[in-house]
Amino acid sequence: MKQRSANRSILVVGSVALDDIDGPFGPHKDVLGGSASFIARAASYWTTEVSVVAVVGDDFPQHYLDELDALGVDVAGVERRAGETFHWAGKYSDDLTTRETLDTRLGVFAQFTPRLDNKQRQADLVFLGNIDPILQLDVVEQTEAPLLVAADTMNFWIGGKRQELEKTLKRVSTLLINDEEARQLAEEHNLRKAAARILKMGPTSVVIKRGDAGALLFHGGGVFGVPALPLEDVRDPTGAGDSFAGGF
Repeated sequence: MKQRSANRSILVVGSVALDDIDGPFGPHKDVLGGSASFIARAASYWTTEVSVVAVVGDDFPQHYLDELDALGVDVAGVERRAGETFHWAGKYSDDLTTRETLDTRLGVFAQFTPRLDNKQRQADLVFLGNIDPILQLDVVEQTEAPLLVAADTMNFWIGGKRQELEKTLKRVSTLLINDEEARQLAEEHNLRKAAARILKMGPTSVVIKRGDAGALLFHGGGVFGVPALPLEDVRDPTGAGDSFAGGF
């Protein structure tokens, strides 16, 4: 049996991207985005052993990787390939409650095939960012008995690859999704009933994110709710759910 350190090691597999954001606080171009970026940044405040597996193009600014490295995040697993980095553009409403996707270009991310080295395979905690459920399962099968496997998904995978997603969920400890995704996955409007159905798919815990209404944790027949923390100055909610997951 391998020894576990008191400081749990976390492996994050997902996207590292460039975002164009428009909203009430003005446009911002080519800012750091992607699920793995936000998860790793948040998790770095709780442990010194966070590693990222992702892919970027040759247009990706090195200073973003340097910023993650300065936080103690191991970015050696971020592969740089010839081509364009995954790019997302979106516009938020004035109250930041809704957003419109203006452009999505997968770039080199379209051929992303995560490969873990020996240290990454032995991570204590594994977080599967919002990527193809086939890739999520492949990552799990490369690991060596992690203490916890957490995952995120979205409407696109629920609607387009439900069978593959359900297969992946059998290997997941905790699923973190928003209320809309939970209802779609469970085919049930009531969130408590939806969570119960999702738990039967494999996870031992389900966290349902509800934006400014807080979050709900469903586990072992019980439910635990927490409110959202009111903030005075919110300029860009992009990555809020991923950051929450990193802290979790």
